[in-house]
Amino acid sequence: MALYLLVFAVCLLVIGAVILVLMSSSTPRYRTEPKDLIALFDKALNSQVSETEWNATIGYPIRHNEYLESIRRRGEHLMERHGRRWMIAQGKPLLNQEGQEELKALRDHLSAHTALRQQ
Repeated sequence: MALYLLVFAVCLLVIGAVILVLMSSSTPRYRTEPKDLIALFDKALNSQVSETEWNATIGYPIRHNEYLESIRRRGEHLMERHGRRWMIAQGKPLLNQEGQEELKALRDHLSAHTALRQQ
């Protein structure tokens, strides 16, 4: 009987500790920052981005910053208009020539805006 109570107490202690740890830990959050979008745009301009990486960043709404959300939407719109998803596997650029030019302008605009905000 004493062994039963000892095992029961240890199990109760372990389960209680696990529940306490799970309740005290918070949910991880991912916040897209300007540097993340600039890095993604640079990789896309250098033909080093995968479609999955592009969709994971551009397809995820940015709720904490309306300006970054508008940049994300413009990137999404560029992919809809100028995207060439089937060419990535061949090592070709993600966007056609016109899309590359628009993405470069968007990247430069975001970079300038970020530099102004940091000053």
